[in-house]
Amino acid sequence: QVQLTESGGGLVQAGESLRLSCAASGRPISMYNVAWFRQAPGKERTFVACISWGGGTYLTTSVKGRSTISRDNANNTVYLQMNSLKPEDTAVYYCGAGATSYVGTSEHDYNYWGQGTQVTVSS
Repeated sequence: QVQLTESGGGLVQAGESLRLSCAASGRPISMYNVAWFRQAPGKERTFVACISWGGGTYLTTSVKGRSTISRDNANNTVYLQMNSLKPEDTAVYYCGAGATSYVGTSEHDYNYWGQGTQVTVSS
């Protein structure tokens, strides 16, 4: 099994940037598709971005153009760079890993999850 640990969250002002990290242990992250989801208080967990084991990426509309997802297989880590942060980006961010043949946007496409990292954006 792979274990995932998120880091990089924090309290920032609107317009600032954060880079979230999803570090894997136990197995190479290169074997998995990896996605970021987020959950705001009182709301369901929603898809943010994903990257296939081959490097293909997809981001949800609300973050497209100001965020990028990337992977560093040598360091067993996937990153989510978020720029021009908005108060509505405030949430707990989770990374998930899955080994399906396609890169999905549903939580059900990912079998392994980290504990999350809090991102708070003040206006």
